[in-house]
Amino acid sequence: MFYKPRTESQELAILKSLNNRMNSPEVNQTFYTKNKGFEGELLFDTWLEKLECPCLVLNDFLFQVNGQFFQIDSLVIVNNRIYVFEVKNFEWDAYYNDKNFYYKDNPKKEMSNPLLQLERAQSLLRQLLHKIDYSIPLYPSVVFINPEFMLYQAPLDQPLIFANQLNRFVKNLNSNHSPLGQKHLQLAAKLVSLIETENPYERLPDFRYEELRKGICCAGCCSFAVEVKDSNCICTNCNHIEKVEAAVLRSVKEFKLLFPNEKITTRNIYDWCQIIEPSRKIQRILTKNYTKVGVKKWMYYE
Repeated sequence: MFYKPRTESQELAILKSLNNRMNSPEVNQTFYTKNKGFEGELLFDTWLEKLECPCLVLNDFLFQVNGQFFQIDSLVIVNNRIYVFEVKNFEWDAYYNDKNFYYKDNPKKEMSNPLLQLERAQSLLRQLLHKIDYSIPLYPSVVFINPEFMLYQAPLDQPLIFANQLNRFVKNLNSNHSPLGQKHLQLAAKLVSLIETENPYERLPDFRYEELRKGICCAGCCSFAVEVKDSNCICTNCNHIEKVEAAVLRSVKEFKLLFPNEKITTRNIYDWCQIIEPSRKIQRILTKNYTKVGVKKWMYYE
């Protein structure tokens, strides 16, 4: 049972928009890295969906305990334990030596160590559980979700799960038929209530309105090859068709994501969308879907 499903973070949503609207290698690389990690977590979720044993699956946590923040990709609560997962979507080869990870193609270049990340998360989660008076064993694992990843000299005494082992791992979990009790639901609810909403790890690039490409991007392929024909927006790149109203509302949402302090006005959205003519069409859509505030030139929408 997915008690807390995974959702795209605001940071990733902003980076996705900037990646499409800015010509910045730094933004491109940051988005690629973050998105690759998110894709790996979603892929791991498809394996967790195969769990048939009594369990609670909780995804994507940011906690704070004793002034320290820590993130957990996935938790699975069963009757007598909690499985803690750190998911990595590495697609290159690496090797393990003297408790460190290195790039296989660049043996002198050390990688971030997922085992240390897992160890820290496990330690802080244990402290958090103690703080809320809950005692239950933790079983941590690093999951290398990408089937193309190879770790040479992988240590046998470390909790590593590779892509080709996931089917067996899920089968082993499904062999547990012990039912969950009310205390497990209470624990899940308590953990969700403790999630931090402000992420101190977010590092968004600086950007200005003038630097961003304007226009409606395709909901299918993200290109700007969108033309308006009657009541539809049609992408000449992938032939995706979307109603003009839906495309405008999607663009308003993107505008507010990037510029939360700016007001939704007919002029702002008209300039942001570019391809919608005349501006009265923008005004009709905003009036239909939002609440007017103010009058005449001071009017905006909420």
